[in-house]
Amino acid sequence: MISRRDFLQVSMAASAIVGASGFGNWARLAAQQSLTQDQLLQFDTFGNVSLIHVTDIHAQMVPIYFREPEINIGVGGNKGAVPHITGADFRKAYGIADGSPSAYALTYNDFSSLAQMYGRVGGLDRMSTVIDAIRADRPDALLLDGGDTWHGSMTCYKTAGQDMVNVMNALKPDAMTFHWEFTLGSGRVNELVESLPFAALGQNIFDAEWDEPAELFKPYKFFERGGVKVAVIGQAFPYMPIANPRWMFPEYSFGIRDENMQAMVDEVREAGAELVVCLSHNGFDVDKQMASVVTGIDVILSGHTHDALPEPVQVGNTFIIASGSNGKFVSRVDLDVRDGKMMGIKHKLIPIFADVIAPDPVITKIIEDERAPFQAELSEVIGQTDSLLYRRGNFNGSWDDLICDALISEREADIAMSPGVRWGPSILPGQDITREDIFNVTSMTYGEAYRSEMTGEFIKVILEDVADNIFNPDPYYQQGGDMVRIGGMGYRIDITKPQGERISEMTLLKTGEAIDPSKSYVVAGWASVNEGTEGPQIWDVVESHIRKQGTIKLEPNNSVTVVGA
Repeated sequence: MISRRDFLQVSMAASAIVGASGFGNWARLAAQQSLTQDQLLQFDTFGNVSLIHVTDIHAQMVPIYFREPEINIGVGGNKGAVPHITGADFRKAYGIADGSPSAYALTYNDFSSLAQMYGRVGGLDRMSTVIDAIRADRPDALLLDGGDTWHGSMTCYKTAGQDMVNVMNALKPDAMTFHWEFTLGSGRVNELVESLPFAALGQNIFDAEWDEPAELFKPYKFFERGGVKVAVIGQAFPYMPIANPRWMFPEYSFGIRDENMQAMVDEVREAGAELVVCLSHNGFDVDKQMASVVTGIDVILSGHTHDALPEPVQVGNTFIIASGSNGKFVSRVDLDVRDGKMMGIKHKLIPIFADVIAPDPVITKIIEDERAPFQAELSEVIGQTDSLLYRRGNFNGSWDDLICDALISEREADIAMSPGVRWGPSILPGQDITREDIFNVTSMTYGEAYRSEMTGEFIKVILEDVADNIFNPDPYYQQGGDMVRIGGMGYRIDITKPQGERISEMTLLKTGEAIDPSKSYVVAGWASVNEGTEGPQIWDVVESHIRKQGTIKLEPNNSVTVVGA
């Protein structure tokens, strides 16, 4: 692990690479009770090339609260390695003081009280201010968007992604890659991509019929920056047809395609690339694995798993950067590239504290214009909460508990299933719950809430399948998000077991009886990948439930017993 100082330094004699991070300064600022925009943006310019990385914004245009996960389990060779440590362990690893701005931004403990102190995070107008400050210091910095951008809010859903396209175009990215964007449907994605004034990248986006690179998405793009020839290679989410409905984008196929990635790296190197950057939506552990088998990538800008790390992680000669989600962070990466080689790296993970960073008025106006037609719907108060509502964690979040409660009560079900997605802001105790808040955790293009009968045996098969997508020790087989959330049922999971043997002690909570493999149970859920799923939209189900409850108060969810973590 890298040593901890205000500016953390590491040097590797074999590769002559030096690195630095500005993260340790946050704890000192907290001790001084001082947090200013200038301090957040301070950076000792380094080298001759700068990268700006944002990812997994999930259509969050305005400031929000966002709690980091309490549980983030690593398996196999990633057990106990970052980003699979949380809370006090994370703070200890990075030298973060309890109660500091960095503790609030990067860990979950005392979240509600620290949120009252430090306020909301994110907001694309604040992000614009940060990006402009970096560009003022390094005018030719590359702004790279890691995807999951045109998805996750009511206005994005209502405009089929156009609102986010309009705002992001104003930020002037140089390239982006993709994941949830494809759930707009390939026709709409093609329309939007054709209109972009910047590069749409994905070396692993192929034509499904011909198994050859899709023409609309380029594998890479060259940039000349700081006298350096930079190649940016795109890596879209590899498991689209597994995690999302294949019928929405039938003409495309994906996959990791690391052999093709190696061919692309070799191709750009042969064409004179002095710096090779991979703009990735693989997920952090998959990026680590890819870095171990593909040679010649200098930097991987990692997305999908929403990890926020204050330092790069090095695999061989490749540095992996993780920049969080929901517009909460911007990463600045400065690189010293000489004689065709990356000689040094300096990195800063910049938290977007919305009350500290001044909004860019131009972007504020664009955001306001995009939201104006929907403002009355967005702001309508549906209820209140006495509980902290959050999403994230391998097994449950209180937002998901609320969604499961709504499915059981509104759809008259025994058991509820909610997908283990990672996106969605948090709501503090005492806050109103607006319609926008509900959409922020449910908005998708296949949000129908189904009601069906499933045998106990089939429910176990579902749980086993999802668990293997998450806890398979080979990162290349980790194809899911987090564990499917279950309401109305408890179970035991041993993550060390092989597929088919992880799940046991399934119990129907309302009776305390063991789930009978041969018995049928009424199950309600949403986000089915099956075409033609029927049912009300999940946001309407949740809204109806909250209106009836008035004030939401959730008990701690202890229905899942985890072994082997």
